[in-house]
Amino acid sequence: MSTRPAPRLLISAAHKSSGKTTISVGLCAALTERGHVVQPFKKGPDYIDPLWLGAACHRDCRNLDFHTMPPRLIRETFERVSRGADLSLIEGNKGLFDGVDLEGANSSAMLANWLEAPVVLVVDCAGMTRGVAPLLLGYQAFDQSLRIAGVILNKVSGPRHEKKLREVVAHYTRIPVLGAVHRGPDMEIMERHLGLVPANEAEAAGEAIARLARTVAAQVDLDAIAALARQASPIEVTDTALPAVPAASLRIGIARDPAFGFYYPDDIEALRRAGAEPVPFDTLRDSHLPPDLDGLFIGGGFPETHMAELEANASLRAEIRARGQAGMPIYAECGGLMYLSRAIVWKGERREMVGIVPGDAVMYRAPQGRGYVRLRETADFPWPRLEDGPGVMPAHEFHHSRLENIEGEPRFAYRVIRGAGIAEKQDGIIVGNTLATYAHMRSVGANPWAPRFVAFVREVKRP
Repeated sequence: MSTRPAPRLLISAAHKSSGKTTISVGLCAALTERGHVVQPFKKGPDYIDPLWLGAACHRDCRNLDFHTMPPRLIRETFERVSRGADLSLIEGNKGLFDGVDLEGANSSAMLANWLEAPVVLVVDCAGMTRGVAPLLLGYQAFDQSLRIAGVILNKVSGPRHEKKLREVVAHYTRIPVLGAVHRGPDMEIMERHLGLVPANEAEAAGEAIARLARTVAAQVDLDAIAALARQASPIEVTDTALPAVPAASLRIGIARDPAFGFYYPDDIEALRRAGAEPVPFDTLRDSHLPPDLDGLFIGGGFPETHMAELEANASLRAEIRARGQAGMPIYAECGGLMYLSRAIVWKGERREMVGIVPGDAVMYRAPQGRGYVRLRETADFPWPRLEDGPGVMPAHEFHHSRLENIEGEPRFAYRVIRGAGIAEKQDGIIVGNTLATYAHMRSVGANPWAPRFVAFVREVKRP
């Protein structure tokens, strides 16, 4: 065991939509502009917030998730990724004490306790003055092992409102007010049907991040934030190193463009450690796949908002269809499944897609699958088996589409224990050497999907 200092803090809120993501992005960017090396983390399964946090810090944001990672791995990952940073900023998800477990075992509060991280609470103060005091006192009393080290007052209506709020907090609590961020367009990020527009897709992402940084720097005490992070106790971890990255013996194409950007950095690293070279390609602009590919990985994203451009790139769609039908291994998640389907149907419009998966991806206003997922592999699962057999795979899903008009009698890789999947508690449709699923996987803990996919690609390639 080794003990290492790890300056850190966790940004949370009383409830979701309090503005903690915009505050967190602004803090990351403002502290980075001041010369701090900031390592961002996001609690729970998420792609969009980490894209913004990573862009603000110029470092990949990592997810810390009790559903897919055992607590020991969370701590080891946090410590390893934090090396070389001056400060690690963890954005919680939902409210501080919210979660699916009655005892709060998977809450942001539990993560803060597990990492011994001071908590900065972002409070939505719209329409609130004296009421901020019982809220803060209640949060302090609910879990006295948790250190709520400061509060950022958010969505403040003006100087008079700010003065009242500061007086109330000072009179009734001992929690320092680290800043008061006023409501206005400078603290907004573009949104649409599934929340924030991803930073990889927003043309003005850099401008938006700079605007958030200026606003936060002007209204939050950045020196106090950095000092709080330095007050965190050193944490004890197992000093384990990742395996060395071998020379690549395979090339796996990865769709990375405004339509497809939902990838965990851990998964890309796991592909490399398994001996594969990730080769990016653009489904919107590249007329052909990169040369000498042995497999494809098409992750999630928002293909529905780019479906006209995807349809227009007919040469790439035809090439992917031909390569898939010829036996090239393809793995696709959610948006990737939609892209491989016959067509995407949204708002009365139909656009042709790749056509490997024999069904139509039909968009709905309400979510068709949302939240944590547990899957069990079926006998048809095509990749190499784990030594301990087909166990339960933890994953997550969030999709507004359903795969409809499915032709034939498809085979499925997973039986859904919890979640929606594709149909009738099944997920992971198998077509030849293609596996396409609504579930988002992480190659950590009990679900090392990346090396298994690479092993499958290697098996297919072997003469």
